[in-house]
Amino acid sequence: MTRQQKKTLKMALSYLVIVLIGCLLLFPIAWMISCAFKTNEEIFGSIALLPKSFSFQNFVDGWKSAGSYTYLTYFLNSFALVVPTTVLTIASSALVAYGFARFEFPFKKQLFALLIATLMLPNSVIIIPRYVLFNKFGWVDSYMPWWVPAILACYPFFIYQLIQFMRSIPRDLDESAYIDGCSTFRVFWQILLPLMKSSLFSAGLFQFLWTYNDYFNSLIFINSVKKYTVSLALRLSVDAESVVVWGRVMAMACVAVLPLVLLFFAAQKYFVEGIATSGLKG
Repeated sequence: MTRQQKKTLKMALSYLVIVLIGCLLLFPIAWMISCAFKTNEEIFGSIALLPKSFSFQNFVDGWKSAGSYTYLTYFLNSFALVVPTTVLTIASSALVAYGFARFEFPFKKQLFALLIATLMLPNSVIIIPRYVLFNKFGWVDSYMPWWVPAILACYPFFIYQLIQFMRSIPRDLDESAYIDGCSTFRVFWQILLPLMKSSLFSAGLFQFLWTYNDYFNSLIFINSVKKYTVSLALRLSVDAESVVVWGRVMAMACVAVLPLVLLFFAAQKYFVEGIATSGLKG
């Protein structure tokens, strides 16, 4: 066997392993989509992946929900929560990252160490103090517990990510802009932000995914059914009926996942670029 043949065989085996792993990882999604077209008897009484017949009745019945609101309300609530949180997080985190990456000020190293230290605090440790504080402010049963921390740049992971990306951008660009008469904010707005597009997209995508999928905090801070997000609505459909129709639950789970899939494929290019370059330091 020649060297070229060995190389081709090795590449073919590598692709085969990748395809097998991909099929294994995609199986739960395929099973969820298949169950969306099945009845309870077919889900629990058969091991066949494909349903006996394809009917969209589960989607129609599931969309109506078991409560007084349809899933349209829950989706609008989710986007009303997630979109402002994502936009405000990107804006505030970029400003804080700009300060740490480009300026010198007293106690900079200590403040940066404190910022990184907050990454080590698990949510279970701070959830009770946060609830007590937000309850005193009258923010419980509203989306303020997400919006206000986003405005105040309370997500150190994204700040750190943007700092690392900003450090890879040469300072010569800033100095040239200052010589041309640009102000500090104008340098940030017209010079750095366009160059940070990939990193901002990846940070925004992460925040969108995490906030959209957030069940625990939504369960703690939201009490009214009319303000429920999709994650809470899926749980509501399980608790509201004595006999759970799992086909409807799976149908709505498929619909709930769809925005995330579309968003990921639309922003895949920027997401990969942002992840690949956020750790670089120039």
